[in-house]
Amino acid sequence: MLILTVKRESKNQGGDTYMATRRQTFRLYPNKAALRQLFKARRMHQYIYNACLAGRKYAWETESKSLKYYDQQNKLPEFKKDNPEFAVLGSQALQATVKRVDLAFQAFFKGLRKRPKFKPLRNYSGWTYPGFAGWKVYTNGRHGKVELRDLGLSIRMRGKAKQWGIPTTLTIVYRPSSDEWYASFTVDVKSVEPKFGSRSELEYESIIAYDLGTTTALTTYDGSEYNELSNPRFIRNSEQEIKRKSKMMRRKTAPNSKLNTKPSKRWRKSRKAVSKLQRKVSNQRKNWQHQITSDIASRYDIGVTEELQVKNMTGKAKKGSKMGRPRVGARRKGTRPISKRQKAGLNKSVLDVGMSALNKMMIHKLRLNSYKIEAKGGLLLILDTKKLKPSQRCPNCGKIHKHWADLSNRYHVCDSCGFEIERDKGSTLVMYQTALSRQPGDGIALVDVDVRSSTSKTRKDTGSFRQLQQKKRSKPSKSVKVDGEDRNPIRLAVG
Repeated sequence: MLILTVKRESKNQGGDTYMATRRQTFRLYPNKAALRQLFKARRMHQYIYNACLAGRKYAWETESKSLKYYDQQNKLPEFKKDNPEFAVLGSQALQATVKRVDLAFQAFFKGLRKRPKFKPLRNYSGWTYPGFAGWKVYTNGRHGKVELRDLGLSIRMRGKAKQWGIPTTLTIVYRPSSDEWYASFTVDVKSVEPKFGSRSELEYESIIAYDLGTTTALTTYDGSEYNELSNPRFIRNSEQEIKRKSKMMRRKTAPNSKLNTKPSKRWRKSRKAVSKLQRKVSNQRKNWQHQITSDIASRYDIGVTEELQVKNMTGKAKKGSKMGRPRVGARRKGTRPISKRQKAGLNKSVLDVGMSALNKMMIHKLRLNSYKIEAKGGLLLILDTKKLKPSQRCPNCGKIHKHWADLSNRYHVCDSCGFEIERDKGSTLVMYQTALSRQPGDGIALVDVDVRSSTSKTRKDTGSFRQLQQKKRSKPSKSVKVDGEDRNPIRLAVG
């Protein structure tokens, strides 16, 4: 469930509800006749898209004229008269396809996207009904059917919406990899406005810090105990089967546009089998992420983590890096060269956890945990990794150890104070103490490390983290055993 935008606000007597637009997706189950109609409509919308793109390109090359959306939209009635087979398509759906081209050019002119290119049919997903015309849905949020009145179709659909309200738009989507059709609705729903800081009823005393890793997917600390979740390794578990079926697919006739070769039926069958396995891995990872984030969000009010650049973490090994050979360039003291094979294994471990998606889920569920508590109003604090350096900082004295940055160094011993702790647990403890302003060290206050909260994009009157700091009360944390002795990490850090 994805929150797209807040369309309009209508407060009740308590002033805590508003209308939000959410996207809900259902899978379609068309019969053979409906399937032919859907593929035909998809092919016609793809033709309209490419025709509009060609028109803009021709106008610019011949007349140095930049066509606008309304220039092409006004030609649609004449185009439908000259091409009667397109008359079956709804006018608003055709206008949405033309608008799609215009939005692509707007993004290009702003420097957000590359120049729009002609789309082959395999890369054209579907079309949109931007209004109420041309379609109607019959459902209460669980299964039902959808009518595409311009095509004369009534298609059964299955799925369960997290929230259901008034449907406003409809997008028909085809996924070639799985050969499946979907209906994606935008729905206006009444939602409870999340409250933060001084406006919230929460005490903000239950805090949890978590560190995302590879060997250990998640290491958490809530002031009393650590909890470690192992990496599920969904990719690794299915890797061999995917490789086997991919090898079988390569032995069959694949499509080749340069040689004008069409794929064989056996290649399509093998490709579908590979896609099914990859989709299974994705679903397993998503289900695991939802389970752990729902559990954490239901028990804690504040989550604390570090900002990770997952895209950079999963990049390829540097050119020239081979097994047993150091990387091209100077070798830093205290680090070991990493091979291409090792980097590929590290990337798989990162992708198995799904770090980026995990943080996004945590933000959503702490802010508006509709799965457990409506309008909970929890917070997620994201600390700047470069300034805080939790994996290199001693939780006891705050000293920075640069050689701790090496991933092979899994157990940290501070040469200044003698404090000993595991790598992931140490990072988690540093983040937890920083959130409570109890972490020793210079320049690690929340203001100094550029803390970013999940409320940064909300209205100013919802409360701020500064207000939260004034409101919350921290309870004395329980002692934990370190080297067989009872130690309180918070008190130890304070001195």
